[in-house]
Amino acid sequence: MNKNTFRLTEGAILLAIYTILMLITLYIPGLGLVVNFFLPIPFMMFAAKHQWKQSLIFFIAAVILSLIVGTFLAIPLTLLYGLTGVVMGAMVKAGRSRLATYVAGSIVFLAVTLAQYAVSIVLFNMNMIEEFIVTFQQSIDTSVNMLEGMGQTVDEAVIEQFESSIALLETLMPSMFVMASFMIVFLIQLVSFPIMRRFGLDVQKWIPFRMMTLPKSLLWYYLLSLLASMLIQPEVGSYWYWALTNLIFILQFLMLFQGFTFIAHVSYIKGYSKAVLIVAIILSFLIPIVLYIIRILGIIDLGFDLRKRFEKKG
Repeated sequence: MNKNTFRLTEGAILLAIYTILMLITLYIPGLGLVVNFFLPIPFMMFAAKHQWKQSLIFFIAAVILSLIVGTFLAIPLTLLYGLTGVVMGAMVKAGRSRLATYVAGSIVFLAVTLAQYAVSIVLFNMNMIEEFIVTFQQSIDTSVNMLEGMGQTVDEAVIEQFESSIALLETLMPSMFVMASFMIVFLIQLVSFPIMRRFGLDVQKWIPFRMMTLPKSLLWYYLLSLLASMLIQPEVGSYWYWALTNLIFILQFLMLFQGFTFIAHVSYIKGYSKAVLIVAIILSFLIPIVLYIIRILGIIDLGFDLRKRFEKKG
């Protein structure tokens, strides 16, 4: 069997696998939520073995097949997971690190998501975020009216808190898009790379979590963002308020990540159980003050190489 015949056969098999996964995702809701993380695998496996041109042809064939076999909804699904899979597969073929592959895949996933969101607004006049916010606001109004109809007094402070939460959620939507994209691609890597290894593909491994550290420049961006927020004090709803709020939110999350890696590093040096990190993560989402402490640890570690001091003591 020559190379072209083998490539066509392999491509046809992977397209068939993708079609089955796509149909399960579209028509079996419960199972589809799980299967949808496996959708990029056929694209990743093909792109990891072949050149960009062949991978692009494979992707176009998948889009056409989605239109024929699936519904109109299958096209956005294939564009999103197909392009992400092709890029990640190409990164694997180039021998790039696991982190570089992860970042590249996340950026592509985010870009395609934003592009599809923009198209849905421009062409179909569908703004899912606005619809979600309106629905959320209506549910609050309905609950308040029901309580008032039952003769109960509704605390105005509680209503204001809910409305403030809605406004903040609307402001932070860009950050939510970013974080959701990186989380989804992380899960895609988690399920896809072991499968790719089983088929003999050379996939780089993650460095240990305890050894991960962010660039020091992020700390300066974080401090400058906080300073700008205090000096400018932008009006709620303005562009600067929107930009600074999202930037600070993402950087705060990164400082928290640095704090978790610091805890993992110290636990390793001291010989503590890995459960220490798991407990710290759980508590940080349950108790706000724990979250703040871990974030401060991340800031100190990033700025003053705190983990090196523990290495010397250890």
